Amino acid sequence: MAWQSPIVVHPPAADGARRITVRGQDLGVARGDRELRELLRRAGFGEADMALDDPHLVEWRGAPHGWTAT
Repeated sequence: MAWQSPIVVHPPAADGARRITVRGQDLGVARGDRELRELLRRAGFGEADMALDDPHLVEWRGAPHGWTAT
């Protein structure tokens, strides 16, 4: 089985929101880094675990780290 980042930020929807999963579990939808960090905090990640640009931790699918302005 291939190694996979534990956090996946899925491609942006038309409104710029992105679905977030951790190890296959759906956490919800985020529209920016602040919302993403809150979802991760609720899932048990500490601040030290939230290096959003670390490809070993976060896989950004469909678009690089970023958010579409609404």
